[in-house]
Amino acid sequence: MILAYKRDYYDILGVSRTAKDNDIKKAYRKLAKKYHPDMNPGDGRAEQRFKEITEAYDVLSDPEKKKLYDRFGYAAFDGTEAGADQRHRGQYQEFHFTGGDAGDIFEDIFGTMFHGKYTGGFSQKGEDITAEITVSFDEAVSGCDKIVHLSQPDSIRGGVQTLKVHIPAGIETGKTIRLQGKGMPGIHGGASGDLLLQVTVEEKHGFLRKGNDVYTKIQIPFTTAVFGGEVVVQTLYGNVLCKIQGGTQSGTKIRLKGKGIVSMSRPSVYGDQYVTVQIQVPQNLNARAKQKLKEFQKAC
Repeated sequence: MILAYKRDYYDILGVSRTAKDNDIKKAYRKLAKKYHPDMNPGDGRAEQRFKEITEAYDVLSDPEKKKLYDRFGYAAFDGTEAGADQRHRGQYQEFHFTGGDAGDIFEDIFGTMFHGKYTGGFSQKGEDITAEITVSFDEAVSGCDKIVHLSQPDSIRGGVQTLKVHIPAGIETGKTIRLQGKGMPGIHGGASGDLLLQVTVEEKHGFLRKGNDVYTKIQIPFTTAVFGGEVVVQTLYGNVLCKIQGGTQSGTKIRLKGKGIVSMSRPSVYGDQYVTVQIQVPQNLNARAKQKLKEFQKAC
């Protein structure tokens, strides 16, 4: 297509002559999406506007072309002397994309790379579908496979999809599992979109998760806190014996290394479990026991 439009390129994109490259790109993205022929089927005016917008961006996004246009206007690209030094290289005689980010823009807007000249129809990746999935605390810790049933309009994929989803060990609430190609079908031969499953992990009584570490509490007898001993501590991987030092105070934290949750990014690395000690206060003491405690108090 020979450049023939006489409307100012800056006016076409709706930006000032002092606009930065990023502002020019943003304006183009917005207008290109609005007037693209695939978004306006059968609308000749929209198609013409799209060509005009794209032509303006082709010049203003290229530093050398923009410099010539700012200095000479359209004369840089026609038969005048101002554009003679450029014409013999054939850079501006025919409209085509030369900017390195042209494909990226169409990738962002329409889902596929744009190559070469406008042909009137772009393949477009299908839209992604977002759904939610809930897993138990233990399922998130160890990982699992779950069967999900995804309802969709009959006109898309036959009503219901039954999918097997792998839940990786260590996953947290707020993470997303992406199933490629399980979203909406593409347009004009474009790839199908993806299914994005937003994960919620249920809580587990007695366990608090912070990152890959877990926090629990344990109550120990007063005598164990005073004299020391061993107590059974529940972990995500079974019960363990934990040594209590004599004189342990209420609120003391005991670290159980490697008894936390596995890291999704580093499968060989586990968090830790932190156990907060709570001391049980004796109740319903008989007279003799109370007397002994008073003697103990005086000795301290």
